[in-house]
Amino acid sequence: MFLVGFPLLIISLAVYNMIAFLTPPAEGWATKLYTVRLLSGLDWSVTLGDAFIAGTLLLLFIEVVKATGAKSGVDHGLSLLVFGGAVAEFLLVRQAANSTFAILVVICFVDLIAGLSIRLRVSRRERQIGADYADAHARAMEAEEHGTAG
Repeated sequence: MFLVGFPLLIISLAVYNMIAFLTPPAEGWATKLYTVRLLSGLDWSVTLGDAFIAGTLLLLFIEVVKATGAKSGVDHGLSLLVFGGAVAEFLLVRQAANSTFAILVVICFVDLIAGLSIRLRVSRRERQIGADYADAHARAMEAEEHGTAG
């Protein structure tokens, strides 16, 4: 599993920075990518910012699925660094002071909290399974002793 240990949301941060620093400020995240005619008769315009957030949410989904497996403390540490870097960039960099990046910061936070929550839940379940196994094994040994002694 090559994805374990690599925080996928860093891809979103890198893509955001490439677009934010390499495109003229007048265009940017409000650039319309396409327009869809809805059944209500209204037009819905999808912007670059909308598409970016949708792609980042897909990466978040993959991160949450990864968290249900064997995610180590290093993975959680990397998620914390990504979140911290995103917060710092939002507060300090002019090109990141917009709603698209603010939502990206929130997604990084959700990744951090979800990963930790899932890991705690999995650890608790693993401990319970281990305790149940030890209990059942002890009962089996007791039953075997009583069966051979009588």
